[in-house]
Amino acid sequence: MATIKDVAKLAGVAISTVSYALNDSTKISQATKIKVLEAARQLNYQKNGFASDLKRTKTNTIALILSDLAGPFYSELTKGVQEVCIANGYDLIACSSQGGAQSTAVKFLTEKRVDGAIILDHNISDDIIIQSARKGFPLILLDRALKNDHVVLVEVDNFQGGYGATEYLIQHGHKDIAFISGPLNSHDSNMRHKGYLAAISENHLIQHSKWYMQGDFTRDGGYLATKILIAQGNLPSGVFYANDEMAVGGIQAFRENKINVPKDVSIIGYDDIQLAEFTTPPLTTVRQPKYEAGALAMHLILQQLSGQIVNPYYKLSTELIERKSVK
Repeated sequence: MATIKDVAKLAGVAISTVSYALNDSTKISQATKIKVLEAARQLNYQKNGFASDLKRTKTNTIALILSDLAGPFYSELTKGVQEVCIANGYDLIACSSQGGAQSTAVKFLTEKRVDGAIILDHNISDDIIIQSARKGFPLILLDRALKNDHVVLVEVDNFQGGYGATEYLIQHGHKDIAFISGPLNSHDSNMRHKGYLAAISENHLIQHSKWYMQGDFTRDGGYLATKILIAQGNLPSGVFYANDEMAVGGIQAFRENKINVPKDVSIIGYDDIQLAEFTTPPLTTVRQPKYEAGALAMHLILQQLSGQIVNPYYKLSTELIERKSVK
């Protein structure tokens, strides 16, 4: 029986190149792919060896691929996935895409080392996701701007959440409202920003460019963005942070500059992490259904593994949580 090494030797390429060709990867040229497939045909590799390579043994393991394993936002999401996993006899592996193309996360997808994957990581390329899903590998995407016939998307209504947060500040009399964003390539941050802009526009308010600050979803990012906002002078009366971690950093920056929240400036966050109710003052925020999103994603994986056809798109609602950071 011919092996992948035999194919590589006949084609005059590396073993990894053979793997790319057999898996229809875009990482090699079409000419190289044709040469490898011809070598496999000559050696009858597809008939004797290729099928056994693709025959995937059931692992009873699901991968949860996150952009950051440390953030407090992810704990409730992971809990939702894990509880459904355990209840149905599956193990869960959480990982990130750090390491790029050679990361464990990418290998899970391209080499099918798990039975399915749930992805909340904008660093995993659309090409890798689509190529994996086309081969019948169950994939659930969370909060991503990718709609494809081969993948299932679960999305929180971040536009409405951003709109609602901004509208809440406007209803409390605020007209000068700043927005602290997440990373520029974050789909959920961008949708929250669009909701913010829609509320500003519908209420005939002005969105000054100096009241838009780029953050990174971390406490330090929120702290630094707020320091810049303060340094500019002419402080807005309200600030909408694209997540709670940045809002916590913002509270610290305001406190260091003797600016009282909410007496001098009102702030609102997003996510409703556990820390939000224990800040001083307790943080008004938009609650995401983190646990529910994780549990739903895992149920959809199970349905696909059992051969069921699932809807390609699901949207979950947010809820505004009133505390003491808005006056």
